[in-house]
Amino acid sequence: MTCRTGCICAVVALAVAMGSAQTKTTMTGKCNKPDVRQSVPAGDQQGHVFMVAQGQCTITASLNGAVAKQGNFSEELEGTSTNMNNRGIYTVTFDSGDKAYFKYQGSGTMKDGAMQTATNKWEIIGGTGKMQGINGTGGCKLTGNKDGGVDYSCTGTYHMGMPTGNNSRGKGRTTPVQR
Repeated sequence: MTCRTGCICAVVALAVAMGSAQTKTTMTGKCNKPDVRQSVPAGDQQGHVFMVAQGQCTITASLNGAVAKQGNFSEELEGTSTNMNNRGIYTVTFDSGDKAYFKYQGSGTMKDGAMQTATNKWEIIGGTGKMQGINGTGGCKLTGNKDGGVDYSCTGTYHMGMPTGNNSRGKGRTTPVQR
């Protein structure tokens, strides 16, 4: 192997190692009572329902050097008078206008139709602009509040991979993982 080939291999190996480094992240915020909420009874027992909900959240976080500006959720939920299971998509919009997409799934306790406490696991499934190629995993702890919203605190790791969209300038949306 020539010196030139060896140097190129060393540079590529270093770039791969640096590109796959995990970066820790924390996110905190508050989701308001859902703007859209529809519910239907399951019919098998009193208080067993299926719901879809959508709403907005405040968020304090930073990913890949960008500051988070707003969060939005769209989810489906199955609940009883004492517990619930949900899954959905959480979209974070950054000060630059770029977005990151989180898929989550969780469970929690309910009382009088309101969530009390919950936990979830999340996975970053794509992004736009500077967030294109991002992926990661983590989890959140959530607490219901008096106004029908939720306070949350999340931790996890992410890393920036190669952009996978069809736009070489990084402006296109990375295709999310299908459920």
